[in-house]
Amino acid sequence: MPSSRELFQRANAVIPGGVNSPVRACRSVDTYPLFIDRGAGSRMVSVEGEEYIDFVMSWGPLLLGHSHPEVLAAAKKAADKGSSFGAPCLPELEMAEAIVHAVPGVDMVRMVNSGTEATMSALRVARAATGRNKVLKFIGCYHGHVDSLLAQAGSGLATLSIPGTPGVPPETAQQTLQAPFNDISAVRDIFREHGQDIAAVIVEPAAGNMGLVPPQDGFLAGLRSLCDEHGSLLVFDEVITGFRLAFGGAQEHFGVLPDLTCLGKIIGGGYPVGAFGGKREVMEHVAPCGSMYQAGTLAGNPVAMAAGLKTLEILSKSDYAGLAERTRGFATELASRIESKGVSVKLNCLGSVFTLFFTGDRVTDFESAKRSDQTLFQSYYSQMRQQGIYLAPSNFEGTFTSFAHTEEDFERTLEAASNLRF
Repeated sequence: MPSSRELFQRANAVIPGGVNSPVRACRSVDTYPLFIDRGAGSRMVSVEGEEYIDFVMSWGPLLLGHSHPEVLAAAKKAADKGSSFGAPCLPELEMAEAIVHAVPGVDMVRMVNSGTEATMSALRVARAATGRNKVLKFIGCYHGHVDSLLAQAGSGLATLSIPGTPGVPPETAQQTLQAPFNDISAVRDIFREHGQDIAAVIVEPAAGNMGLVPPQDGFLAGLRSLCDEHGSLLVFDEVITGFRLAFGGAQEHFGVLPDLTCLGKIIGGGYPVGAFGGKREVMEHVAPCGSMYQAGTLAGNPVAMAAGLKTLEILSKSDYAGLAERTRGFATELASRIESKGVSVKLNCLGSVFTLFFTGDRVTDFESAKRSDQTLFQSYYSQMRQQGIYLAPSNFEGTFTSFAHTEEDFERTLEAASNLRF
């Protein structure tokens, strides 16, 4: 088997940048990506045969770990019946019922194939339902590569220092208003000026694409209140937090209900999937019930639905509080061991996600996240990877634990941190 470096060189000839999603290229950490051969539980194995403890978990969805036997069995059983029909099937109905039962703010749901499709479609519904055009988003929040949402979008754009809107017509970008995350006063000012034109406010209820940044007390409730006051819809992008922060997502955890919810990742059990849903009176604008058109040939794919249903079944009985407690204890000790090297670190941790920022300041928004020392992060990433610890190659992403991670995984990772040299 060729090495990862050799495969990456080969990929550069036929794939832009050698990767099918930009952050994977590892440019910001000055190295090449690992090509992965297989995964099981909390571990992945590269094409070189080297094993890594995985804290990326396919960028979040693998809360049960890689290749969970029950999820695999469900997917294989569904695949034996056919990979795709382009027609209704029982698993997509059962998935819709499961989401409606679990997520407090969802009465009806439509399946799509990615988080980007989910946010794009949710905003189209919001515009159709309100008759308005403008959308308010938050600087550093990423909602997929939708034209109108790429401005100041954090995540891969921030990692690669790419301006957010090349290829997007100016008139499209002008429909997007922006405010700093956690700044309810700035949101209030924008509503004061544009309230009659704002169809929706879209937010990651816990930001995950500027690194993890939790909402401050009252921020989400303040958004809910302002949307109600001005007749705008509140959209929660729960592609990361849905079924991870709590079984009912961030809206269950924080007790604030949106009008529309975007889901992805976990509901496919590792297969490509997305969904958008919300209040019945809003979702009834979607064709063929209403006139807002949206479609997808592979939406509700039976294999993805079967894997997702088994995932949700297992998660419904899982100890979220226990995993959150274990994660915080591990992340706190990890930060402590790095600080013992004379390096300033700020830890943001929520549920089973955390980010270590190499800064002495609190991180509450994108501006404070950007003050994290990226040279130190690059050294941290490289040294941990050399010791068999697989982290996201960007400080603007989360670190994900799972129910598959063991105390041995945590101890080995802490030992690796003890060996760091800055």
